[in-house]
Amino acid sequence: MAAERIILGIDPGTTIMGFGLIKVVKNSMEFIQLNELNLAKMTDPYLKLQRIFERTIELIDTHHPDEIAIEAPFFGKNVQSMLKLGRAQGVAMAAGLSRQIPVTEYEPKKIKMAITGNGNASKEQVAKMLQQLLGLKELPKNLDSTDGLAAAVCHFFNSGKTVVGKSYSGWDAFVSQNTDRVIKK
Repeated sequence: MAAERIILGIDPGTTIMGFGLIKVVKNSMEFIQLNELNLAKMTDPYLKLQRIFERTIELIDTHHPDEIAIEAPFFGKNVQSMLKLGRAQGVAMAAGLSRQIPVTEYEPKKIKMAITGNGNASKEQVAKMLQQLLGLKELPKNLDSTDGLAAAVCHFFNSGKTVVGKSYSGWDAFVSQNTDRVIKK
């Protein structure tokens, strides 16, 4: 494992996509950035997906992350919401994979557990713990960006462990690990 690396964490969404970046030097984290992409004013769902892809590519081209950690969609009762969230996640993953960056997916409970020690922690609890861990002076108004940062920190805490979630190093790896999702004609 490299002595220095950058991790991009993404909390996908079609209304707000949160993201955070950390730099890992040896065994410690340094905060780089957290922000969000607000898509609330966009009405065309396909243009939202395009914007998510473009913003993720911008982040990759600007910060050159070595790895991407992404929050997996949670299973709720609203199928339409899950579908939209899955599309947003897939587009962000595709952006990373198009640049040959390994992508690892984490369940929301695993991220919360890694940050706070409680898989049922609130967004506020996660944000406060990140503030302490990374020495953040203040927290953003919306906590979607801290959710993205939490995915990056979770990935740091899980680095080197044998089981971390679904991880793909490129399209070939994705296809080989998801043969049931490949449509053969």
